[in-house]
Amino acid sequence: LCLLLTLCQATAVKAEGEGVQTALKTQAMIIAKRFGGALKPQLKEALQTGGPAHAIEICSQQAPEIAKTLSEETGWEVKRVSLKARNHTIAQPDQWETGILRQFEQQLDAGATFADLNHAETTAGKFRYMQALMVEPLCLACHGQQLAPDVVQRLDQYYPRDQATGYSLGQIRGAFSISKRLP
Repeated sequence: LCLLLTLCQATAVKAEGEGVQTALKTQAMIIAKRFGGALKPQLKEALQTGGPAHAIEICSQQAPEIAKTLSEETGWEVKRVSLKARNHTIAQPDQWETGILRQFEQQLDAGATFADLNHAETTAGKFRYMQALMVEPLCLACHGQQLAPDVVQRLDQYYPRDQATGYSLGQIRGAFSISKRLP
């Protein structure tokens, strides 16, 4: 009976842990969706009203502000990272993020769909979640292979160390990286 009780308790603890992990992943996914949902309309409007050069200015100001606001509202650390960072101050991936971004690229090369390119795990006392950002038509004016001279000039102005160009449609541009220290 003691062995059966111990097994039942272990199963309950495992199920509870899995439930917590699922809840944390759901929270992180919602935050990522909010980030994209707040930034994308602003970029679309900037492109329509002032073109790609104006969108660079808006993105340089609004993306960090959205991440900061979401971090403050939710208690999670919210950011975007990329192997080819545009903003080296806030978008440079750490070792774990670099590994996940490379994993995403391998999965995409192996035929994974964009919806499959997310990862969640608990590591070093944090719950961490990443969701890949795919290059869409909207992205190409500022991140594509052929950029207008005014876009190049604006990139040099706002991001003198920019590496985030040369992309094609459907590639991985980077990822939302969302984490929370666990008690």
